[in-house]
Amino acid sequence: MGVSNNITACLNFTALLCTIPVVATGLWFASKQGAECARLARWPVAILGGLLLLVALAGFVGAYWNRQGLLAAYLFAMAALITLLLALIVFAFAVTHGSGAYEVPGRAYREYRLEGFSGWLRGYVANSRRWEGIRACLAASDTCRKLGVESAFIAPEQFYQSHLSPLQSGCCKPPTACGYAYVRPTVWTNPANPAADGDCGAWSNDPRQLCYWCSSCKAGMLGTLRDQWRRANVALVAATVALVVVYIIGCSAFKNAQTEDLFRRYKWSNT
Repeated sequence: MGVSNNITACLNFTALLCTIPVVATGLWFASKQGAECARLARWPVAILGGLLLLVALAGFVGAYWNRQGLLAAYLFAMAALITLLLALIVFAFAVTHGSGAYEVPGRAYREYRLEGFSGWLRGYVANSRRWEGIRACLAASDTCRKLGVESAFIAPEQFYQSHLSPLQSGCCKPPTACGYAYVRPTVWTNPANPAADGDCGAWSNDPRQLCYWCSSCKAGMLGTLRDQWRRANVALVAATVALVVVYIIGCSAFKNAQTEDLFRRYKWSNT
């Protein structure tokens, strides 16, 4: 191999390493969504990461064995996949710009409103058929069940100072504005202000119901999705920046390798 081919092979191996965080992020994202009943773009990140891994591997093989056609295909495919990855990141930032969370006086946890999230995300949970599936999954999961048997919450003040997840805050208890009296984390009685929120009347102490039909539960699901996407975006942005830098340098090395090859052929033809 020529010097430029060596450089190209090293760069493609670096690109191969850069795709690993994308694959890992995609698998983490898919597993988290499966555990928390969400189904928003569950697999695209993992699939895109797998494609990037295969293309980077093909580029390394092409550079190592000096297969110019394979290298050209690698550069074209990698450019397309990086563009898709950038589009996915931009889309994720656009639909997760609003948090929908607000502070509650005297509470360590936050509560959530649908109005605080982007219209696209609200539309995602507004579909009654989709929410029916999510609601059934939540009711069958341990999201609220574990909270209901938590022995650490002996007094109301202990519960009020706990840090609940968005799903636990929105689905496992009634909104604070309703004025329900605390009995246990998932048992509340005698609302002092039942007209304060539209979700007040939707609350039920039945473990199969709780606040799963509440708007706050839908907002809690969106808060969960937003947190997951925000965490995933950190790794995706870092990997994308690295891939773009490696790709640009790789293009230059590929051109140099072609120049070396042409010069070598020219020398052979004149000897």
